[in-house]
Amino acid sequence: MLELAILGLLHESPMHGYELRKQLTTKLGAFRFAISYGSLYPTLRRLQAGGWITEGAPPADAPANPEDVPLLTGKRGRVVYTITAEGKERFQELLSAAGPETYDSEAGFGVHFAFFARTDPATRLRILEGRRRRVEERREGMRDVLGRAAERLDAYTLELQRHGLDACEREVRWLEELIANERNGTTPQPPSAEDPERSS
Repeated sequence: MLELAILGLLHESPMHGYELRKQLTTKLGAFRFAISYGSLYPTLRRLQAGGWITEGAPPADAPANPEDVPLLTGKRGRVVYTITAEGKERFQELLSAAGPETYDSEAGFGVHFAFFARTDPATRLRILEGRRRRVEERREGMRDVLGRAAERLDAYTLELQRHGLDACEREVRWLEELIANERNGTTPQPPSAEDPERSS
């Protein structure tokens, strides 16, 4: 998933490691996609070894912005990563995947969803339908727990189960809306001020 996310960001523009980490957090934060330098740099090295990215110094005419690079990053902060032609092919190959790894976990689904604009419609639909099935299974499991064991749970555990069930139900509704959009050939619309449920 990290490989896909890095290639996707570098497909948009070359970046140094600090900027990549910042963009990963910004783009994928809603899916709790935490990324440390300890996992970022080994992945960057793997991508380089595969010929999918290259590293170099920033262009001489690049504007220097001291806020872009933290003081203690040293040489790494001055290295700019660029996607190669092979990396672009690899990115498209990863985007076209639609197996369980693309919808079983929050992170896997989040990374793929972040690049849906570059994913073909049939793959988007398969991923959304797979994700809906998984969330529906989780929702039914929670309903089963609440139906069988609610009287044995303390008030706070019961509230936590209800909160989880409510989150599943909201996600299923959201996925159904996205699936309907895909089938109709339309893109999601931003929430309006009059639609409090979609803006929350």
